[in-house]
Amino acid sequence: MSGVRKYKRLVVPGRFQPPHQGHLATISQALELADEVIIVIGSAQDSFSIKNPLTAGERFMLLEKLLRSRFGADYCRRVKIVPVQDIAMNKVWVQYLRMLLPEFDGVVSGNQLVLMLFEDMGLAAIRPEMHRREECSGTRIRERILRGEDWLSCIPEEIVDDLKRIGFEERLRRLTIDG
Repeated sequence: MSGVRKYKRLVVPGRFQPPHQGHLATISQALELADEVIIVIGSAQDSFSIKNPLTAGERFMLLEKLLRSRFGADYCRRVKIVPVQDIAMNKVWVQYLRMLLPEFDGVVSGNQLVLMLFEDMGLAAIRPEMHRREECSGTRIRERILRGEDWLSCIPEEIVDDLKRIGFEERLRRLTIDG
């Protein structure tokens, strides 16, 4: 898609544990649809757990590096990354985002709950084309690491060295020792 963008600002939420090719594809689709995209790093308060091994700061750094590499100067103008802590009330989650973020028109997400919550608030709820979701979701990537299987094919090359430097694989394995 090219030409006139349909929306002023769309939200792309995710935990990005770790950022992967599917996230990049979703962000790219959102950028085709909107003038601006707000990437919401969810579960910002959680780290060093099996489900959320990376810190919000690490995820921010990985996303920023990846997006600068892929989108160049356009990234700085059109994309904002915002870490957001969880709240335990799905029904008010979109209102919570409205309180924290600039005004937005809707969401781009592959999560059905997220889509329903935005629809319920009368906002656009766009399901992107999913990129290898069966093998390259964050959950599957973490499972592949723990089984000693290939996972790097799901990760954009720009951030592979950073994940290695952080010790992502080792951290994940160590978190399972007492779990």
